[in-house]
Amino acid sequence: MAEQGRGTEAGHGHGGHPHEDGGHAGHTHGVARDADRKWLAIALSLIVVYMAAEVVVGVAASSLALISDAAHMLTDAAAIVLALIAMRLAARPATGRFTYGLKRAEILSAQANGLTLLLLGVWLAVEAVRRLVNPPHVEGGLMLATALVGIGVNIAAAWSISRANRTSLNVEGAYQHILNDLFAFIGTAIAAIVVVTAGFDRADAIATLLVVALMARAGLGLLRESGRIFLEAAPADIDPAEVGDAMAAVDPVTEVHDLHVWQITSGQPALSAHVLVRPQGDCHRTRRDIEALLSERWGIGHTTLQVDHSTEGATLQVGEAPGHCEEPHGPVHTQDPHEH
Repeated sequence: MAEQGRGTEAGHGHGGHPHEDGGHAGHTHGVARDADRKWLAIALSLIVVYMAAEVVVGVAASSLALISDAAHMLTDAAAIVLALIAMRLAARPATGRFTYGLKRAEILSAQANGLTLLLLGVWLAVEAVRRLVNPPHVEGGLMLATALVGIGVNIAAAWSISRANRTSLNVEGAYQHILNDLFAFIGTAIAAIVVVTAGFDRADAIATLLVVALMARAGLGLLRESGRIFLEAAPADIDPAEVGDAMAAVDPVTEVHDLHVWQITSGQPALSAHVLVRPQGDCHRTRRDIEALLSERWGIGHTTLQVDHSTEGATLQVGEAPGHCEEPHGPVHTQDPHEH
């Protein structure tokens, strides 16, 4: 029998195993920061330089589509900057009151980035509707040339970020933003061709609304994923019921309850549970078997497991406390699943 619950506080646990928390202190989780910083910096440089030029050209060409693309690129740049800052904060060791360190700094920045996307999208949508009603003249040729250059810049920036390990929600968010920009520039280029060939100036506003739709999709996605982590929901790719059943199937487990699965930050799932084993079962070996199962099947390397003997049908020896496992003779060390 397995009872599952979603989410718990980071410090919640059911037993003390010295290796569980301390064993993670010396390991680096998530992205390989030195390499990723280099690729993120390259992408940031490309985006900032082109964004500044695009604003100037957008104003000169009276193209709202180009200005909206530049606004979207501003959020891309912000996403990368926040990702770089969050990497540095997350790399700080866990000290004082921050027992998990500052690993959730990237989740805060992801929420800020998602909210910014939505707010910019609202402003651009209002302006696009206004231009649909009363369209200004648009310099289609200048708009087309700028959009074509933007396609090349976004391909280069997307390639740079793709070289990084995208387990970080911020890095993945920045990558998805740049892909959205790429599609938006393609739409802007098509709109510019329509303006040049047919003189249909409203195509610029229609392309802007396409960009707004992409911004809304990306912003809502970031808010949803970061919100799941703040609410300490189980990771989207982990089913607590399935995890509980697999744990309960480990011999000599008889019951699993108080099961909680959450994420410390993106790519770092954690689990705590109370496990009961048969009266003659080896608690410590069972704990190691469960930890290995969780690491290999679901990538859960941070676990807090309280393993006790079931008292149902048990015959207690003189002086034996019901339910609690006996301490092994001598120190016990269980290797962290991430240790090499």
